[in-house]
Amino acid sequence: MPVAVITDSTAHLPEGFAERFAVRVVPLHVLIDGATALDGVDVGPVALAEALGQRRIVTTSRPTPGEFAAAFREALDAGADSVVSVHLSSEISGTWESAVLAAQEVGPDIVRVVDSRTTAMGLGFAVLHAAQAASGGAAPEDVERAAVSAAGSSKTFFVVETLEYLRRGGRIGAAAALLGTALAVKPLLHIDDGRIGPLEKVRTMNRAIARMVELAGASAKEEPVEVAVHHLASPERAAQLANSLEERLTVSGGCLVSELGAVIGAHTGPGVVGVVVQRKPDFSG
Repeated sequence: MPVAVITDSTAHLPEGFAERFAVRVVPLHVLIDGATALDGVDVGPVALAEALGQRRIVTTSRPTPGEFAAAFREALDAGADSVVSVHLSSEISGTWESAVLAAQEVGPDIVRVVDSRTTAMGLGFAVLHAAQAASGGAAPEDVERAAVSAAGSSKTFFVVETLEYLRRGGRIGAAAALLGTALAVKPLLHIDDGRIGPLEKVRTMNRAIARMVELAGASAKEEPVEVAVHHLASPERAAQLANSLEERLTVSGGCLVSELGAVIGAHTGPGVVGVVVQRKPDFSG
């Protein structure tokens, strides 16, 4: 394709989707007790959950500009005329910044870098819409617009067993106000303008799942939507949520279920479950 689409491993595309849509994925770095591994390459959800369960020290870091530059050049060498690189929110990671630095090195007139202002399948859907535009022969600026429009038309809600992992990683921002609440309270969070923030407090995980279905329904506005469910080490909850969403919403292509990888999972912890609702992108802006 004339326009190559690149993203990072926090998109958590379901297995086989990157290959199907010709998307190149640059992995973030995961450090377990100081040993570096690549997200989705060397370490996945099972290994991460095991490490967290053993209370090992897990931290994350962004790809280097050199890694992005190599990916950009590889795409161009493979025949692409330009690159659109779409990444997780710059409010919660320096990944976008690394990609921008790489683009300046490779050629800012050739590489466009998009800050999705979201992550997980909020990012993933933006990437897939960009890839579909690229496969249809769209110009680079239109592929970029497809990514930006899709990202701006998604809503992400999730609930965690504990805020401790988000607190350790410094990713909670305003959600810090929820710390110290009763242990029985489950914090329901969302991504708002690129940041993770508190939305509501609910008493039980079952109530949190039911509330996410209600919020997803309100976000869908009775229209057909794309939907993804994420979890880490909680397949039963994910299945419960996916089934409830398909009963409540008109879901295009069925509900995608994807386990979170090591980077996002390291900041949410085991037991997290969430939903991404992707409405039809609005290109009016």
